[in-house]
Amino acid sequence: MADIEVEVKGEVTWIRMNRPDRMNAYDASMAQELIEAVEGASASGVIVLTGTGRAFCAGGFLANLSDPDPAELRSMFYGSLKLVEAIRTSPRPVIAAVNGAAAGGGNELVVACDLAVAAEKATFGQTGVRVGSAPVLGGTNFLTMNVGEKRGKEIAFMCRRYKAQQALEMGLINAVVPGEELEEEVTKWADELLYMSPRYLEIAKISSNFWWNQARDSYLSGLGMLVQAIGSHDMIEGASAFMEKRRPQFEGRKPK
Repeated sequence: MADIEVEVKGEVTWIRMNRPDRMNAYDASMAQELIEAVEGASASGVIVLTGTGRAFCAGGFLANLSDPDPAELRSMFYGSLKLVEAIRTSPRPVIAAVNGAAAGGGNELVVACDLAVAAEKATFGQTGVRVGSAPVLGGTNFLTMNVGEKRGKEIAFMCRRYKAQQALEMGLINAVVPGEELEEEVTKWADELLYMSPRYLEIAKISSNFWWNQARDSYLSGLGMLVQAIGSHDMIEGASAFMEKRRPQFEGRKPK
């Protein structure tokens, strides 16, 4: 099974995350494949990022956290930064076609994309502090530019799940459609973009990255802290509890 699938439809490149067995969660090698696919699609007019199965993307592969290899995790963490930067610095508009759950780093991928259209049954939310991590690549910083500071902290701190209509009302996404209409709707958005000047679309995109770029030091600082926490009790306990479907027993908390 290929980790990703790339399909060119006219002037639109569709990049599909293809690990439904783990809700399209990515490891370091899959993140690198996604980066290469986004960078390789720069000749297209529009890029679409979507998932296979019931999920859009569940972020980084949690099994890596329950039995961490420091070098591998460091590679995945920084690979995640390179992936969101590939999306933001691509000269082409990138649309998230959110077919299902966008959780953790998957939700941050939605934040990184220029536009987002979701199926009605799609859900959104961060998972970090529930599973022994933190959403430092957009979920604790740039997300607030989408939804406001108080709501952004709610999403990052509470790890709640939000339905597609709620995400629309918060400003996290642009549109919601029935699942069977998702590809058709995204194609309409892409076709509309293809009427525009590629040159000036790129200028508009680069200009719109101002606040994203301002937050870059925060991404690097957050990643540095995550790297230093590799192997910590809370990382291993949080990931293990998630995989075992039980409540985690974090340090500083009384046993339940």
